[in-house]
Amino acid sequence: MIRLITLLCMTVIASAADPLVWKQLPSLPDPLGVAGPFAGVSGTSLVVAGGANFPDKMPWEGGKKVWHDRVWVLDKPDGTWREAGKLPRPLGYGVSVTARGGVVCVGGSDAQRHYADTFLLSTEPDGFHVKPLAPLPIPLANMTGALMGDDVYIVGGAEAPGEQAATNRAFVLSLKDNAWREIEPLPGKARILATGATNDGKFFVFGGVALSPGADRKVVREYLRDAWRYEAGKGWIALATMPKAVAAAPSPAPIVGERVWILGGDDGSRAGFQPIEKHPGFVGEALSFPVDTRIRVYPWESTDAVKAPRATVPVVQWNGLVVIPSGEVRPGVRSPEVWSVEVNAVFRPTRSQRIRVISNKP
Repeated sequence: MIRLITLLCMTVIASAADPLVWKQLPSLPDPLGVAGPFAGVSGTSLVVAGGANFPDKMPWEGGKKVWHDRVWVLDKPDGTWREAGKLPRPLGYGVSVTARGGVVCVGGSDAQRHYADTFLLSTEPDGFHVKPLAPLPIPLANMTGALMGDDVYIVGGAEAPGEQAATNRAFVLSLKDNAWREIEPLPGKARILATGATNDGKFFVFGGVALSPGADRKVVREYLRDAWRYEAGKGWIALATMPKAVAAAPSPAPIVGERVWILGGDDGSRAGFQPIEKHPGFVGEALSFPVDTRIRVYPWESTDAVKAPRATVPVVQWNGLVVIPSGEVRPGVRSPEVWSVEVNAVFRPTRSQRIRVISNKP
């Protein structure tokens, strides 16, 4: 095994190529940007809806978080954002995926509660539409999810505001039948803010944050490094532990070049940073992992290659690009910037790029 890992390390540093090619798209019209929006593609247009920010004061100055209901649409990468309509209510921190017919939005929260609502956003020639779908069996926010075929997979999250407790329950929405079913719970710790992905009939869950009671009734957050794969009829399988913890990474993580790419997020290394108003921002690091199950050794690769690190934001694949629309730059601070990235499918880091490779032992 040591010899094999050594050979893998030699392979990944053998040649040079930029792993991620970043390009900035037009910024959202909201000058602050939002965290936790819903996003996806309807027709040929990029859709970003809802989310939350602090419009008056920063949270450390006593500012209150405000949820939004605006729906923004960008028809082409060099176009101009337009406001297309409104969500049924101000909402954010749910799961959104691009499906046939538009953007499926699941769950989410506002200042008062978490929701089980599920609906489809679509832009049509006659205007913007919101179509209700079957609600989740329980209200959830800050969960993860991804689309596999005509099924939307959802795992984890919290049922009530304040994130005092998390769940490890898992649900699947059949878009054909418009019906939810519950599947085996995630074997690991209950969590919020995990990252999801799907590929070739398999659903992946990476990291997140576990919640547990601590001193003075304060909730203790544990940043997680575990990785899991689910396959119908076979259940959950533990994968290689990630080189570092990752929470609230852009999700669903894109699959490019037979690898899943986790593009940023919060690794917990700067949690509790003081003074908070001088927080340097989330670490700009990308992790990638091969999703081909024929590979018997599953090495994680890690490189400092995220130009604009973001957290609590969805990922959208649109016009050949992986798009990260807005999101959180550091605690309490959002950005209206919209970044896209092309992932080099034959990436081999150079010696100047920080790289770690580990084996497939869970």
